[in-house]
Amino acid sequence: MQGFSFDTVRKIVCAAGSRHTLGAICLELGMKHVLFVTDPGIIKFNLHLDALKSLEQSGLKITICADVQADPPEHIVVHATESAKKQGIDGVIGYGGGSSMDVAKLIALLANPAQSQNISDIYGVNNINGQRLPLIQIPTTAGTGSEVTAVAIVTTGETTKMGVVSPTLFADIAILDAELTLDLPAAVTAATGIDAMVHAIEAFTSQHKKNPYSDMLAREALKLLDQHLQTAVHHGHDINAREKMLLGAMMAGQAFANSPVAAVHALAYPLGGHYHIPHGLSNALVLIPVLRFNLLHATDLYAELYRTLEPAVTGNSDELAEKLIQRLEQHIKHSGLPKNLSEMRIKDAQGDIHTIPLEHLPILAADAMKQTRLLINNPRPLVEADALAIYQAAYS
Repeated sequence: MQGFSFDTVRKIVCAAGSRHTLGAICLELGMKHVLFVTDPGIIKFNLHLDALKSLEQSGLKITICADVQADPPEHIVVHATESAKKQGIDGVIGYGGGSSMDVAKLIALLANPAQSQNISDIYGVNNINGQRLPLIQIPTTAGTGSEVTAVAIVTTGETTKMGVVSPTLFADIAILDAELTLDLPAAVTAATGIDAMVHAIEAFTSQHKKNPYSDMLAREALKLLDQHLQTAVHHGHDINAREKMLLGAMMAGQAFANSPVAAVHALAYPLGGHYHIPHGLSNALVLIPVLRFNLLHATDLYAELYRTLEPAVTGNSDELAEKLIQRLEQHIKHSGLPKNLSEMRIKDAQGDIHTIPLEHLPILAADAMKQTRLLINNPRPLVEADALAIYQAAYS
């Protein structure tokens, strides 16, 4: 066995209702004035009130940053960081989906008074110098796994996404409270659930840093997600299904934080950058064509994953790998998600709604090739012509 290292957050709290203990946890980390990073949807539906009450009861000063958007633009991070510095923030809480938690990571780093780097200095892998402020992450969706990853994704310019990757971004504590996910709409539950499945699959098949520990987490994550996704989508108040989805998404996050994702994510990013398609849905739209592209190079690994889902199954690796792909196709179908790009309706600069033009696909393919950080992990080498063929397959 090749040697490996494995990094993750220092502490995980997984319990329904655990948001009520947030104040005490902040005090454990020495926080006095916390920045609560979230998005307008959380505020609109009052999903933050219990957490704020716990902070107030613990005597903490609270500043709320609720400006986070999906695919967060760089300027939101910069503005929030400047504001946090002026107010003397000494701890950060990310509360929401992946975008809120990614922004929280970057603010915790860049708002540290001892930090001299700007956001433009830290894009890429291991470009961070210095330490961050104390950081707590609380997901309200079961998908991104951002609460246990050392990656933050930011939209730069009009359409391009850039990543910051460094162990410094691992949170001090991740809090998993399944009660926060009970009211998620079915479409969001489905898209984020498929996103988590992609994390598990790509971590298990990654060409770099794949290791026995991440493999274990990826297999267990995929099993939990496979068993409970449809219940969570169609019976959203089933607390057991919600808790298992949250746990599975976190395990998948731990897996890909150490054995990184690949072409599904590389091809999904341009869909978010150009059309603001949510990240989980973007992954779902390109997942099946990427798996079929990779099939010849990942047959045994896909078969092993299917055996994890169905331990008693018989058949050769070719048959079982195909069954895994079919299983994922069925999850997408039964979750009610769009099956292909031609079903998507997007808004243009004039506000008109239309389908994605076929002539845009080469632009997407060219943009996907910029994601070299991800493409090097793919089990099969992929060039621009391959990316275009995958988008064409995803279109119809």
